[in-house]
Amino acid sequence: MTNIQASTSNPVPSAVQISRTDDESRQLALTIAQAADDRKGSNITLLGVADVSYLADYFVIVTGFSTVQVRAIARSIEDKVETEWQQQPLRIEGQMEGNWVLIDYGDVIAHIFMPNEREFYSLEAFWGHAEQINFSLSHSSEIR
Repeated sequence: MTNIQASTSNPVPSAVQISRTDDESRQLALTIAQAADDRKGSNITLLGVADVSYLADYFVIVTGFSTVQVRAIARSIEDKVETEWQQQPLRIEGQMEGNWVLIDYGDVIAHIFMPNEREFYSLEAFWGHAEQINFSLSHSSEIR
């Protein structure tokens, strides 16, 4: 089970403490992937990082092809998670620049990149030992 405390530097009142099972965290990651797909996010990848990192249980990594699209994907994620999970992000970084937006839900972190930033930071390679879960357009997942 994941327990999360909101950061005191940027607290979100509705997200003071979150407790989810691994299955619920995985479902949240799939919800985020679906929201990204709704805005035509590309190369959507889910990484199960719980066994290799204390940062989160899952990363959702998405490519957008313009700063406008990256921001639209981020807004779609925020809206869908708020509607379906009644949760605000603990923190959001990079919205002004729009090259890499990070949305932190504690147990799940979404990374929305422009192509050059995604290639440069290469999170899939950095976390290569993590469980990789492909998100298909049919909205199902498959573990590799």
